[in-house]
Amino acid sequence: MLIKLPSTSDSKESDVTPESFYLSRRTLLGSSLAGLAVSAFPRIGRAQDAGMYPDVEAGTPPAWFAEKLPKTKWQAVNVQGESITPFNDATHYNNFYEFGTAKGDPAQYAGALKTEPWTVVVDGEVGKPGRYALEDFMKPYQLEERIYRLRCVEAWSMVIPWLGFPLSALLKQVEPTSKAKFIRFETLQDPKVMPGQRSGFALIEWPYVEGLRLDEAMNPLAILAVGMYGRELPNQNGAPLRLVVPWKYGFKSVKSIVRISLVEDQPKTTWQSIAADEYGFYANVNPQVDHPRWSQARERRLPSGLFSPNVRETQMFNGYGNEVASLYSGLDLRKNY
Repeated sequence: MLIKLPSTSDSKESDVTPESFYLSRRTLLGSSLAGLAVSAFPRIGRAQDAGMYPDVEAGTPPAWFAEKLPKTKWQAVNVQGESITPFNDATHYNNFYEFGTAKGDPAQYAGALKTEPWTVVVDGEVGKPGRYALEDFMKPYQLEERIYRLRCVEAWSMVIPWLGFPLSALLKQVEPTSKAKFIRFETLQDPKVMPGQRSGFALIEWPYVEGLRLDEAMNPLAILAVGMYGRELPNQNGAPLRLVVPWKYGFKSVKSIVRISLVEDQPKTTWQSIAADEYGFYANVNPQVDHPRWSQARERRLPSGLFSPNVRETQMFNGYGNEVASLYSGLDLRKNY
């Protein structure tokens, strides 16, 4: 039995989806999710066809990806009263410094990245470590669609429909030991196809590293994504595997993951190593804690322009406080930014 209790971040599909799509997709959740309880977190949606999103070219997805797309067309929207960011904006305005520091660099240069074959290492304090081909890594999981806000530390934001699976499902499968307290994520290092890794931008020591506390990673909102807008991830958005933690600033959602390590000590993350006073380990979206060089109280939602800046108030935990605030009970969120 699927139990669906509304969250403050939930909304009707018609709030963000054209009515013609909405009326054609009101199919109840199929039996493959029977027995899954959903309570104080956004409801799980079913993957959609790429064609339902304007200007999205589905291309030819890998066989393993196509097999994971559910046949039942059902979706639960959890971004109240907000429109999904156009696909072109989401794929041509990116931070992925491995390909350059300009927003258009990832779209321009990431096409050289070869995502097949791809392997993912799971190691450290786990009972079942291993090195997996991506198609084998994905075998135990069914894709779900999660429509999340994405808030960059630079004070711009998007709303993106991701395709992925709960990070907690992976963690349960690999069996963390009693010593595991944190998770360390590592992105691909390949200067031959990643021009940013061989550029003069020497502040970054590659590979890119991010991390979460184990209880954060177990929160149902945290997912590993392999797709967006009903199709596989474009290279510039972190193909073929990226982390998505929607209550944190975007730089926490590490892209093109090749290693997931469970560790006892808090990992030293890339941006924390460069500027710890600006980019802390937690990086929770907090409008009350400004970046040293700009305010975090407001954000610019893409698409935006000179005459339509589309500026709005930033929400604590990016609007997911009901789901994640308990993780930080008693923690000074100004000190632990």
